[in-house]
Amino acid sequence: MTEYGRGRGSEPWHPEDPLYGDGGWGGQQARTGQQSPYGGQPQHCPEQPQPQQQPQYGDWGTGGQPAYGPQQYPPQYDQQQYAGQTQQPYPQQQYDTGNWPTGAQPQLSYTGDPTDPYPQQAAAFGGEQPDLYGTPDAYPPPEPPGRRRAEPEPGADWDPGPDQGEHAFFSGEGENDDEPGERRGRGERRGRGGKGKRSRNGCACLVVALVFGGGLAGVTYFGYQFYQDRFGAAPDYAGEGTDEQVTVEIPKGAAGAEIGRRLKAAGVVKSVDAFVAAQSQNPDGESIQAGAYLLNKQMSAKSAVEMMLDPKSQNNVMVTPGQRNVAVYRAIDEKLGLESGTTEDVAEKQYKSLGLPSWARNSTDAQVKDPLEGFLFPGTYPAAKGMKPEAVLKEMITQANRQYGQYDLDAQAKTLNLDNPMQVITVASLVQAEGKTEDDFRRMAEVVYNRLSPDNTETYQLLQFDSTFNYLKGESNINISEDEINSNQDPYNTYTQKGLPPGPIGNPGAEALKAALNPTDDGWMYFVATDGLNKTEFARTHDEFLDLKDKFNESAGN
Repeated sequence: MTEYGRGRGSEPWHPEDPLYGDGGWGGQQARTGQQSPYGGQPQHCPEQPQPQQQPQYGDWGTGGQPAYGPQQYPPQYDQQQYAGQTQQPYPQQQYDTGNWPTGAQPQLSYTGDPTDPYPQQAAAFGGEQPDLYGTPDAYPPPEPPGRRRAEPEPGADWDPGPDQGEHAFFSGEGENDDEPGERRGRGERRGRGGKGKRSRNGCACLVVALVFGGGLAGVTYFGYQFYQDRFGAAPDYAGEGTDEQVTVEIPKGAAGAEIGRRLKAAGVVKSVDAFVAAQSQNPDGESIQAGAYLLNKQMSAKSAVEMMLDPKSQNNVMVTPGQRNVAVYRAIDEKLGLESGTTEDVAEKQYKSLGLPSWARNSTDAQVKDPLEGFLFPGTYPAAKGMKPEAVLKEMITQANRQYGQYDLDAQAKTLNLDNPMQVITVASLVQAEGKTEDDFRRMAEVVYNRLSPDNTETYQLLQFDSTFNYLKGESNINISEDEINSNQDPYNTYTQKGLPPGPIGNPGAEALKAALNPTDDGWMYFVATDGLNKTEFARTHDEFLDLKDKFNESAGN
């Protein structure tokens, strides 16, 4: 047995091996330099005809492998036996046990094997094989008609289909192209081409273009608005506005932005930012006070700030500490353009419905001249034409309730040996009327409580305040004759009536109220305005009082 063509793999060579010879795989690979399927080494096969060998039966060489007998087939080699190369399994052929021919070998007929997946494949590799592409015999097997992709028809637009990147929206899928109950293959549906699909695609593109264009326009608009809001000049009117005027109420504590919002809502300025900018640019802009302002509509922000700083535009009523109600009523009538006495009449008839605290309504003495006295708390309040007087009064009383509500006046009254909270407010009104400075207020409060004391042997519970007599007279006079005082028996005359007057004699401020709740404890019993105006001096005894009285007479030229 010759050694020609024997590989160096794990399998021995056999003369009946169909790969040996010019027409087999061994010959082809030897000539082309390709690797042998048996051992990975090229086959060395001489091109001269070889002497015919008689078939040998039995073991091969040293491998101990049995030779193939007559009519036997070589073993089916799987892919792992080919050193990693992917090869199709040997076609099963019938082999002649006769001499091995040299040269080109004829194609052997294939009897067919029901387990062979390639029944029509050629018997030997390297010969002419028919082109099965496009036929039912092609490998891999063609898809069934329902799944087969049709080739584009000549002249028709190419349609990649949803699985090639086209969205179902553009492909028209989902529309009623097929009759109910029918399923058509992709090729059958897409092979139609035609104008229907192009029309749908065109409409879809138009819709996308419109949506994209609208979105771009929206982004542009809002981008411009964002730029204007952040970096552009704030919208503003020009000039001093129209002839139409409106009243704008500015609450206490309102800052620039809040004022701007109220002005914009009333139609005075065009934007809040414009007003805030104008206020910050005006040196006096921060001095705008709470109250009501009569302003023109559609004013520039700069003009609005300037007009609000002008006292003529301020429609407010200011209640000063110690001011009596009769003066407040007159001011309200004037601001609202009402007939004189209108607000006073409302206060007299409607005082129970204007928001007084319960302790004030319940403790009101029949001798009280004005139930609202002491409850129009000092401050600035809006009062413009068109407003009702009761609305202005309610705002003042609301502020008084807010201030008085900070203290437990029931408990404070008991601590100070007073009958009720109403007397606390009355004491505060006396302190406010008689005192000249904040330092005077606490000492003045002590004088009141010491004179009200049952142990008072200096004045015997008589307050003897000129302020109470002036209140009942509706005047402010420090030069009151003794005859006039001693002849008047009015409940508010503290020269002739012991104890406190029936009610407050004015509207005390916050400092006077605090002093009434926290008097000094130095034994003060007397006081005299020695200069007749602002300087008040205090004394503990009657003799000290007489010295102060002489000092007053000297300053007054008496």
